Amino acid sequence: MSPFSFEKQIAQFSRLKARVLELKASNSKAAERRRKYLPAEEYFEKGLYMFNIGQNDIIGRFHHISYEEILTLIPNITSIFEDGLKELYDQGARNFWIHNMGPVGCIPMNIVAFGNDPSKLDDIGCLIKHNEAAKSFNRLLLLLCKKLKDKLRDAKVIHVDIFTIKYNVTVNHSQLGFEQGIKACCGIGGHQLNYNIDLECGRTKMFNGSLRTARECDDSSVFVNWDGSHYTDAANKYTSSQILTGKYFDPPKE
Repeated sequence: MSPFSFEKQIAQFSRLKARVLELKASNSKAAERRRKYLPAEEYFEKGLYMFNIGQNDIIGRFHHISYEEILTLIPNITSIFEDGLKELYDQGARNFWIHNMGPVGCIPMNIVAFGNDPSKLDDIGCLIKHNEAAKSFNRLLLLLCKKLKDKLRDAKVIHVDIFTIKYNVTVNHSQLGFEQGIKACCGIGGHQLNYNIDLECGRTKMFNGSLRTARECDDSSVFVNWDGSHYTDAANKYTSSQILTGKYFDPPKE
């Protein structure tokens, strides 16, 4: 689902760092003009390296293979992630902030595609197998983070439990000021979750014989989901506020 694999992103970072250091060391006029826009060399060590990992790896595979087969792939995904983190560490990175995988079974795009059978849904309408796959991934990711803390003694590795935060806002949306926990704000209507893969948010095209545009709702602040796959600003603000409490960190914020 993503045009840039994690390995490719690591390679792009390596190229960025090498090019920055090359320009800083150069005496050419071109380098001089660019130098003021470049990060300081120390930033590569002091910077915060943030990762939001796993969603596309899991979601995309549900379209092609079984749940059981997906579970067998998860160790390989986390292994690739581990290799990338170690490469960043070798290049000087020391501060790692790692989000686990959110409740992808509560995303309208997935529910519309896979939720026609009510037995596949939990009590709030989320896909059971999708969320179980996310939990399986998250268990291995947490173990990986603990392993990295032990091996990379001079690094800070913070694991953030995004799954729990986002699942809580979906389940308890009404208590938190939201009217809709799963339904998308922006869409064309028709489906109860306001999502149609043939006419996604913001797009205009001929649809059932007429020119239609998938538009936003009147008030996105009362929706958790924006467009069928992403969260609204209001839901992201809540998620951010919960992250910054530190209670969803491993290790917990003191």
